[in-house]
Amino acid sequence: MGGPIISLKIRPSREARRLAERYGYLAYMVERYIELLGVEETKELLEANEEPLPETIRCNDYIIDCRELAHRLEAKGFELKPLHLAPHGLVVARQPISIGATLEYLQGFYYIQDPASMLVAYEIEPRPRETVLDMAAAPGGKATQILQLSRDQVFLVAVDISRRRMRSLRSNINRMRFRNYILIRGDSRKLNLHRTVDKVLLDAPSSGEGIIRKDPTRKRSRSLEDILSLSALQADMLSAAVNYVKEGGVIVYSACTLAPEEGEAVISYVLERHPDVEVVPLSIPHSPGVDEYFGVKFNGSVRKCGRLYPHIHGTEGFFICKLIKRP
Repeated sequence: MGGPIISLKIRPSREARRLAERYGYLAYMVERYIELLGVEETKELLEANEEPLPETIRCNDYIIDCRELAHRLEAKGFELKPLHLAPHGLVVARQPISIGATLEYLQGFYYIQDPASMLVAYEIEPRPRETVLDMAAAPGGKATQILQLSRDQVFLVAVDISRRRMRSLRSNINRMRFRNYILIRGDSRKLNLHRTVDKVLLDAPSSGEGIIRKDPTRKRSRSLEDILSLSALQADMLSAAVNYVKEGGVIVYSACTLAPEEGEAVISYVLERHPDVEVVPLSIPHSPGVDEYFGVKFNGSVRKCGRLYPHIHGTEGFFICKLIKRP
């Protein structure tokens, strides 16, 4: 892995320090939000992060009609609402027991998945007979969704480096009754593939800053140095993805973060080194990527990437970008 792909020194302003103290963040994080959004909208973001993320599930319509699933769960006392961002999503407004403790869950009828996370696989647009590589697949949310959207007719190569998380991946794919896949435990930057693949999903290891609504410890868990180190890993993985995908193939990159170091900086870095790759517009609801950050100018194409904000979209913080490798 190389060194940092972007060099920054963020000096928090008095207002950033004040808001950081009030809401419990590291000051550099709040200064970053002010740079992206301005002071007043930063306050809206920080307030939105104080609201718990709704519990959401993704119906597995490969094996059950979503209306039938809703009827079954409502008969048990659950209150469900449609998740308008995602066609297969349901918001669990009330649960008499844990949503992960039902017979329907054990039968593979749904996956417990956060809202923004559900949107990523739709951008892959998996089609029958394609080979799709998931480079950081565990615990299986997006891997099972790719198989679901293709009606189990893609060939999925699901890779993860963690032995523990691989157990969850295997369990979830089996629970949801998919069969057209292989699992590989290892470093996805070092795969020895015999041929290129049609599509690649890289839901990159990240700071997890986007899930503050679920895990408030993320307000203080990562230093700027940690973020810069992660961005170098992400850039390495995305560069590998470019090498794995065929000409004309698609790569979808995502990260559960609001940090440009883990989003636009990674995309801009890879675009500079792979002139055969271009960013294409997203179909999902989103805010545009940012092309300048503390005086650093990114490749202008990053504005076609997508950001999801808690105070705008009601989701976790998320970054998504779709790329095509030109023939």
